Amino acid sequence: MEAKSTQDDYDQVKRDLQALRDDLSKLTRTVSESQKSNISSLRDEIRRESREALDQVKQKGDEVLHRAKDAGDKAFHDVEHKIEERPFLSIIIMFLAGILVGKLLDR
Repeated sequence: MEAKSTQDDYDQVKRDLQALRDDLSKLTRTVSESQKSNISSLRDEIRRESREALDQVKQKGDEVLHRAKDAGDKAFHDVEHKIEERPFLSIIIMFLAGILVGKLLDR
């Protein structure tokens, strides 16, 4: 009778160990799938934030470019206006500037 009880205990321990293995396998799969889901959501969030940052940089760059273009246009029109006001003086200044640059390049 004791041999049968020992055998039953042994069989019960085997069943418990198999159930434990199955539970551990399910837990491992669940954790793995959860981590894959977390990684996927983090990757999507990083992509979204990267796109937002790139859009902001593009917008700021466009604003700076527009301001620089406006400043260049204003400077060009100012110079053009000064030349129209005093054409003879402008020619003399350009002539002297040409001589000065020529002397600097001769060195």
